[in-house]
Amino acid sequence: MRLDDAVVLDLHGVTDKTAFMNRCVRALPLPVWFGRNWDALADCLADLRAPMAIVVTGWHAYAEAAPDDWGTAQEVFSAASRASRNGLAVLLALGGWEDRTNAPAPGSDDPPGASGAPGVGE
Repeated sequence: MRLDDAVVLDLHGVTDKTAFMNRCVRALPLPVWFGRNWDALADCLADLRAPMAIVVTGWHAYAEAAPDDWGTAQEVFSAASRASRNGLAVLLALGGWEDRTNAPAPGSDDPPGASGAPGVGE
């Protein structure tokens, strides 16, 4: 597992569980059936078919806004890392990993159709 091949989970602007789960869907190789809940996230991360390093950036605001959910997220990351058969490392960036070139646009964590604009198939 090489750190330069890491997947970045950018949580800048995330302040609740829904936005957190939406960001996970966008950043991580989760299956289409992913249920956007803590148990499903733990299972999907533990079952990854290849070694993976996930670098979590911008998590401070989420930790402050939703400390209980952030604590649960950390427990999920820890449990999935221990249960992974292929190797999973989750690293919390304390700063200095500010690759904002692919940062999600404001409002991009809203579910489809929430902006008032029609989504695909609507």
